[in-house]
Amino acid sequence: MAKRVFRPYEPDLPLPLPPDLRQWLPADHTIYLLSDLVDHLDLSPITAVYDQGDGGGNPPYHPVMLTKLLFYAYAQGVVSSRAIAAKTYEDVAFRVLTADQHPDFRTISDFRERHLPALLPLFQETVRLAGRLGLVKLEHVAQDGSKILANASKHRAMSSARMQQAEARLGHEIQALLAAARQADAAEDAAYGAERTGDEVPVDLSGEVTRRERRLATIRAAKAALEQEAHAAAEAIRAADAAERQRRAEAGEPKKPGRPPDPPGVPTDAAQRNFTDPDSRIMKNADHAFVQAYNAQLAVDASPHQLIVGCAVTNQSADAPHLEPMVEQVQQTTGATPREWSGDAGYFSAHNLDVLGAAGIASFIPPDRQRHGQPPLPAGVARVLAAAGIAPPVLGAETVEGAVQAAMRAKLRTEPGRAAYAKRKQTVEPVFGQIKERRGLRRFLLRGLAKVTGEWTLWCLTHNLGKLVRALRASSGLRQRLAMG
Repeated sequence: MAKRVFRPYEPDLPLPLPPDLRQWLPADHTIYLLSDLVDHLDLSPITAVYDQGDGGGNPPYHPVMLTKLLFYAYAQGVVSSRAIAAKTYEDVAFRVLTADQHPDFRTISDFRERHLPALLPLFQETVRLAGRLGLVKLEHVAQDGSKILANASKHRAMSSARMQQAEARLGHEIQALLAAARQADAAEDAAYGAERTGDEVPVDLSGEVTRRERRLATIRAAKAALEQEAHAAAEAIRAADAAERQRRAEAGEPKKPGRPPDPPGVPTDAAQRNFTDPDSRIMKNADHAFVQAYNAQLAVDASPHQLIVGCAVTNQSADAPHLEPMVEQVQQTTGATPREWSGDAGYFSAHNLDVLGAAGIASFIPPDRQRHGQPPLPAGVARVLAAAGIAPPVLGAETVEGAVQAAMRAKLRTEPGRAAYAKRKQTVEPVFGQIKERRGLRRFLLRGLAKVTGEWTLWCLTHNLGKLVRALRASSGLRQRLAMG
């Protein structure tokens, strides 16, 4: 029987790699297409930072290379600066993208944090680029929000009521510890003589006093911040009421009923603040669990490419206040107005429907959670009831309904209404799934609303770049249009 022959295995043999890095990977690899896309973006907000230098030290890494490295890493779900730095050695694609350069993790981390403000304009540019390539249709836009964990524990949060209790308790504890220290000093003087001045705190008590004083200072600072927020909110309410009264007076409309509001301007007992990330809030997630989180918002175009056309982060748990700003952002970014807009019941309000109606956008937002399996009315019956101005009956609905809610329920029970609202589930929800499940975003790395906004924008920007890369890979025509600018 012939002896089995194996392929040669010689780990010490030098590997004859092509001298041109572009030959290490297929010509249509993601990094080449992503690199081409980034070259079409205006990176001047990033590169301009490096225009002025003192000429000392080693030359910095090229900001375009670091930008491409950061974008590709996030597109692959690699977000740790240490992991990104390791990939430049271990992963061929990363190594080719950086031209065999290896920035350390601190360089990558500082670069990301330094250029967070430039990410929103770059996100808007990717949307406009996708529009020029014909990938954004704006026939239908779906909006949704998702709670993403903050880089903080909910156990490090405290309500205003608990702050007041803790402030009083810590004050008493500090006084008790100081009294105990004085008693210990007196006892030592009696036992060992009066060599001590009497001002020292015994070693076993000094640490306890210091810890409580530090904790008390932290609580007082958080309490002051809550009071400042409550005062600002009260002033905003007064200003909005005064503006509305002035508008009515100038328009000759009836006066606004009631007296001008006089909110107290003090935090409620339930007002909370987290000591690790003060901007984050305790929110209820989809599993009805209370978590320390931010509310990440998306507006996604209903074309097959699932491109994000609007993104934002808020520390408000409710979704409804964020529809109007998102509509404005999408219009500003794309320079056009969507034909239809959908959202779940969390976005329903008469004001939001008025906003969409004033913009000429057809709204599909249920006033309550949609029941699965509820059959639509026959088309003929729906037309007759609509012509008569009668809202179709809704199973389980209240006897007395507001006109706005009833009209929307009737609209969503028609075949066109059901078809339009059904686009929401297949448009925006899969995008959250791709970002949170496939790419692994479960908790923000940065702290503070401003930084978290930049981080979320980076996730959304790289989502769009990934979608554009797939579209370019599938269509030679798109690649030609991109090359032609």
